[in-house]
Amino acid sequence: MTRTALLSVSDKTGLIELARQLVERFGFTLVSSGGTANAIKAAGLPVTKVSDYTGFPEILGGRVKTLHPRVHGGILARTDLEGDRADLAANAIPAIDLVVVNLYPFEQTIAREGVTLPEAIEQIDIGGPAMIRAAAKNHSRVTVLCNPAQYDRYLHELSSNGTPSLEFRLQCAREAFWHTSTYDSAIATYLSQQADNPADLDRPALATPVEWAIAGTRVQSLRYGENPHQSAAWYRSGSTPSGWAAAEQLQGKELSYNNLVDLESARSLIAEFVAADAPPAAAILKHNNPCGVALGSSADAPLLEAYRKALEADSVSAFGGIVALNRPIDAETAAALTETFLECIVAPGCDEAARTLLQKKQNLRVLVLPNLLAGPAATVKTIAGGFLLQAADDEPSDPNTWRVVTEKQPTADQLAELAFAWRVVKHVKSNAIVVTSNRSTLGIGAGQMNRVGSVAIALNQAGDQAPGAVLASDGFFPFDDSVRTAAAAGIGAIVQPGGSVRDEDSIKAANELGLVMLMTDRRHFLH
Repeated sequence: MTRTALLSVSDKTGLIELARQLVERFGFTLVSSGGTANAIKAAGLPVTKVSDYTGFPEILGGRVKTLHPRVHGGILARTDLEGDRADLAANAIPAIDLVVVNLYPFEQTIAREGVTLPEAIEQIDIGGPAMIRAAAKNHSRVTVLCNPAQYDRYLHELSSNGTPSLEFRLQCAREAFWHTSTYDSAIATYLSQQADNPADLDRPALATPVEWAIAGTRVQSLRYGENPHQSAAWYRSGSTPSGWAAAEQLQGKELSYNNLVDLESARSLIAEFVAADAPPAAAILKHNNPCGVALGSSADAPLLEAYRKALEADSVSAFGGIVALNRPIDAETAAALTETFLECIVAPGCDEAARTLLQKKQNLRVLVLPNLLAGPAATVKTIAGGFLLQAADDEPSDPNTWRVVTEKQPTADQLAELAFAWRVVKHVKSNAIVVTSNRSTLGIGAGQMNRVGSVAIALNQAGDQAPGAVLASDGFFPFDDSVRTAAAAGIGAIVQPGGSVRDEDSIKAANELGLVMLMTDRRHFLH
C-alpha cells in the first residue's frame, strides 16, 4: 500500500535527504507546498504540489495553501473507523501517514533590528500549526515531525519496524504540541509588548496582559536542583537557542542547577560594565551574591588587573565561586584564574593560549557568551496557584539625575565611585549595602533582616580600608543610625534611594558629620 507524506517546511535543513529516503527506500508519495515543493523537485524527486493535490490554487499571496478538506481530512481520518474510511472513499481523499512541518521564522524575524509590526505579523504561520496539531491529535495513526533533529529517528523507526511505533508517534506528538505552544507564546509575548496605539511611545516595554504563557524546550535534565533530593531540568524559551542555551561550554563538568542560577546573576552584574569604552571588569559571585567586583584603572588596563582586584576584595568567599569577565580571557588572566578553585567562568571570548592554560583545571566549567547584554525582558516567580510577572530591573542608572542632599558636594572622583557602587548594589540581595574604593568592592552586606546588620557586615569586611570609601544602599535609611555608623568608620560619601519619612534625620546627620549624600529616587530591591 502506498503511503503519503505531506511536507511543508520553513527550515529546510535535512529536507532533501529525508525526501529521498522516503521515496527511494520506503515508497512514499510526496505532497508539498510552495518553496518546499520547489526544493524537492529541484533535487530530482517526484512531488505533487498541494494546489494540484487539492485542485484549488494558493490564494491571498500564499496565505491560504493547506487549509483544505483534502489535506486535513487525510490527516485526521481514523482509518480504523468504517465511517471515516467511507468519507475518504466518497471524497477521493488518500490517508496521510506522515506530516513534516515546521513554522514560519517568527522569532528570527522579531529578533532583527528595526523590524516593523506588519513584517512580524506576516511571519505568523496559520496553516502550519493547524497541520501540526491535526497530526499530533491523530498520532494513533499519523507521525508528525516538526524538527529536523527528528528525521533520523523516524527513518530508523521505519528501517527497524516497517512503521513507527506508537511510543515514537506519541513522543513526536508531545514535541509537536510543545512546538506550537512555544510558537504561540512568542507571538503573544511580542504582541503584548507592542503599543496599542503606534503613537503611544511612553508605554512601558513590558505590558501586563490579561494572559501570559510560559513554554520552553528542555535543554537537558539536571542531576538535581538546589539540593540532591530535588529533581530539576533546564529549559530554553523560544524555538531558537539563545542566552545560555546558545553559549559555548569550552570545558568542564556538566552545568548544575545552582551553576546556571549563579551564572545568570553573574551575567546580569557584569552587563553593567559592558560598553565600547568600558574598562575591564571582573565579578566574583558566590551563592547568587557578589563577593568581589572591580574595574581596571583605565580602558587600556589589562583584564588581569580587574580580576586581581576583585579577588583581593574577598579571596575567602571567592573559593568555589563564579567569575564573570567583560572581556575575552587572555593568557595572563587565565593563569591567574587557575590559581583558585572556581566552579565556573563566563566571558565574551577566550583566546587559544588561555584555553590551553585553563585546560589544566579539567573540571572547571568555562563558558563563552558573546552577548552578555542579552537578558530576559521579564522575571517570573511562581506562587501557589499561579505566578508573578515583572519587568526586568535592567534600565541603566544616570548619575546626572541624582540629587545631592547635603551641604558638602561630591568630587568628580567620588561621583564616579558612587556610580560604580550603585551599579553593584542593585545585584546584591536586600537589604543590600556595598562599600567601595578605587572601583573595587571592599565590603558587601547582603540578605540581612535589617539594614543596620548589613551596614555592620559591609564595614567589618572593609576594615581599615573604609576611611575615604563610599557606601551604597539599595533602599532608604529609615533612621540616621546607619549614617552615623558609616561616618564613624570613615566613609566619605553615601548614595541611597531616599524616600523615608525620616530622610531629614539622615541628611541632618550627614551634614553634622561632614559626609556627602546623594539620593537616586530609585531603589533596587532584589529578593
